[in-house]
Amino acid sequence: MMVATFPPSAEKKEPMNAFQMLGLVGEIGTMIAVPAFLLGFGGAYLDKNFGTSPLFVIVGLAVALISSSLAVWHRVQPLLDSVAAAPSLEENAEPQPKP
Repeated sequence: MMVATFPPSAEKKEPMNAFQMLGLVGEIGTMIAVPAFLLGFGGAYLDKNFGTSPLFVIVGLAVALISSSLAVWHRVQPLLDSVAAAPSLEENAEPQPKP
């Protein structure tokens, strides 16, 4: 059975409950939305003041995309490692008799 842990720790491997999964979804959503909002609107402000539309908006959103991707990757990678290390269902299954 695949088991993801939250937070990832070597000592304690408990399955995630529904509230922890919802918390992880909210955390990832925040990691994506906050940089996009701040850098997108910051770029629009700079474009308005310098008359360079849409240069800073595009740069801001590109930086937000890269930083959000890295943040989500570093947050999810330990969970993926714990799932990969868990024994698969096929390894624990009993052999089925042939008919």
